[in-house]
Amino acid sequence: MRNDSRKRVVLTSKEISELFAEAIVTIVLLLLLNVAIVVILSNLVNSAPSLQDAVFQARYIFAENFKTDIFLNGRYILFPLFLLLDGIVLYWRLIRRYRQMQLRHIISELHYIAEGNYDHRIPFELSGDLNRVVTSVNGLVDSTVAAIEDERKIEKSKDELITNVSHDIRTPLTSIIGYLGLIEDRQYHSEEELLKYTHTAYIKAKQMKSLVDDLFEYTKVRQPSNPLHVISFDMVQLIEQLAADFELEANKKGITIQTMANPEQIMMDGDTEKLVRVFSNLLTNAFKYGKNATTIMMDAEKIGTEVVVTVKNNGKMIPKRSLDLLFDRFYRVEESRSQETGGTGLGLAIAQSIVALHGGYIYATSNPEWTAFIIHLPLQANTLVAKHSNS
Repeated sequence: MRNDSRKRVVLTSKEISELFAEAIVTIVLLLLLNVAIVVILSNLVNSAPSLQDAVFQARYIFAENFKTDIFLNGRYILFPLFLLLDGIVLYWRLIRRYRQMQLRHIISELHYIAEGNYDHRIPFELSGDLNRVVTSVNGLVDSTVAAIEDERKIEKSKDELITNVSHDIRTPLTSIIGYLGLIEDRQYHSEEELLKYTHTAYIKAKQMKSLVDDLFEYTKVRQPSNPLHVISFDMVQLIEQLAADFELEANKKGITIQTMANPEQIMMDGDTEKLVRVFSNLLTNAFKYGKNATTIMMDAEKIGTEVVVTVKNNGKMIPKRSLDLLFDRFYRVEESRSQETGGTGLGLAIAQSIVALHGGYIYATSNPEWTAFIIHLPLQANTLVAKHSNS
């Protein structure tokens, strides 16, 4: 297994030999070039007396100005100059070859990762452009691994979706087929018993329709291209109308619905039809799961550039382990998945998707006094909402 700690590139003995051979070849070539330059310069100076005089005058001027005899001897000038230039060229050649070897090591690491070792990262601590390349490659691998994990989660989620849908459809469908089979075989003794069978089949059919409708709505609001019909409306008026619509059902359960607002009018942009679905799902959820609740509060408050709407009830507290999973599709606090006590398990997932379409977010809190669903929505349609509304 490879070590993923950051380290410098360690050259192999073969690569060290290559560097040594490169140095030897470069030194030999530079020496030959130096000799050639000296011979050429000597011939030029010796063949041109005027040039020879000019060189002598220049050397004499330098010697006078710097008060040293070094410039009077050409060897004292040329040899240090050649040595400096040769050192620069040798260093440049060796560094270039070393960079090539580093690049080979990086390519080797890439091949290792490409073979499926996605938990591995290029471990080298480099400098300059190569370090940026290594950082970018490691970042790309991290993104790829994250995408693979997301894909696995999606596949797992799809499997769970199929399992849950199959369970929730099969249960009422079995009852429908069973009771209709009794009717088909005339296994009833009175009209009252016949009506009982048909009524049960009807109730189960409505449960199936509710599941299919919720599943269709959930799929629709999850589509990026799902359009929002954005209009300007008063959020306070909307929640007051919802409270009035659910008042009869609340009275039957001995629950009082109250509304509060600050200020008394909160104008905002949004798709009222979809937002009504959000609050309807939250109120229905409170009726079903807010055991022993006597009050449901709907509170709207304008804070900065957003409106915060809280729908809470004073029923039984939701356990912490369930609170973190409330917005998962098909999740129910009661684990029996009985459709007598629960719905399809898609209501809160639909609500979350609609709120997200509006550029907001929703979360839940629960304590012995209140279980609250808190929604944050922008007052004005942002670019995300505009994109949906124009699609």
